[in-house]
Parts: sequence; C-alpha cells; structure tokens
Amino acid sequence: MAALDRLIAVLEQMEQSHRDILALSQVKREVIVKNDVDQLIAIMNKESKFMKQQEPLDTERLHAVHELLQERGIKSMLNLNVTEISKLIFDPADKQRLFEVQKKLAGTLQELKDINQLNQKLIEQSLMFIDLSMDMFASRPEQDATYQHPADKHGNPGRIGLFDTRA
Repeated sequence: MAALDRLIAVLEQMEQSHRDILALSQVKREVIVKNDVDQLIAIMNKESKFMKQQEPLDTERLHAVHELLQERGIKSMLNLNVTEISKLIFDPADKQRLFEVQKKLAGTLQELKDINQLNQKLIEQSLMFIDLSMDMFASRPEQDATYQHPADKHGNPGRIGLFDTRA
C-alpha cells in the first residue's frame, strides 16, 4: 500500500473512532440531564478506552507521514499537517481524497468539541445547583422564626440549619 493510501486509511480510522466517541458523548449528555451518576461513570470509562485507542492510530499516522516524506525524497522527520502534505502530492485525485478525509475528520472533531462544551456546562450547572441546595440546607437563617428578647442575643445561637456544618 502506498504511503498516501495508508495515511488516508489511518485518517479514516481516526474519523470513525471519533464518530464513536461523538455518539457516546451524545448519550452522555442525556445521562447528565437525567442525573444518572452510575451511567455517567460507565460512559466516562468507555470514553477513556476510546481515547487510549487513539494513541496507536496517531502513531500510525505519524509513521505514514514519514513514509510519505521518504517516498517524496525528503529525509527529514517533519511533523506536517495535511495542508503541508498536500503540497507534496501532485495528483489532483489523491489531493482531493486527502482533503475530503481531512474535512470529515475536522467536522467530527468540531462536533465533538461542541458537545463536550455543552456537557461541561450541564455538569457545571448541576454542581451549582447542588452547591446552592447544600447552602440552603446548611446555612444559618438570618433571623429566627420565634421571638427572642434583645437581652438574650448573646446566649444560645439557636438552630444552625437542617445540617450541622460543624461536624
């Protein structure tokens, strides 16, 4: 297999792998909205496995780029991006194939970035809600609900809230 074909195949595998992560991230969003912590943990473990699968693909991509450079007579071990690699390819059909797979991969990565940002905001909002709820239950009321003589203010501070935060 020619180095360019190998590179395109690896980029397609990376795109498919990121599509799988994207599908998982969409399920993750629904789980966050439902507040299902156990399912969220399971999804995060699956995401971690997917991310570990990316490392060998990235290494394979680098090898394919270096092989392509050697085919073109370049001895350097440069780490080039697709635009720079395309300058080394003279066949318009090959160049078009490379740009198509790059466009698909970039689109998938952008979708993944967007959904991850949304998931992060949802988690932050959930944490803010939990923090607000805990503050409401744990804080001391500004005024006691019962009458207290002004001379007794330095005595018993009264009830602290639903939870004793000093514990």
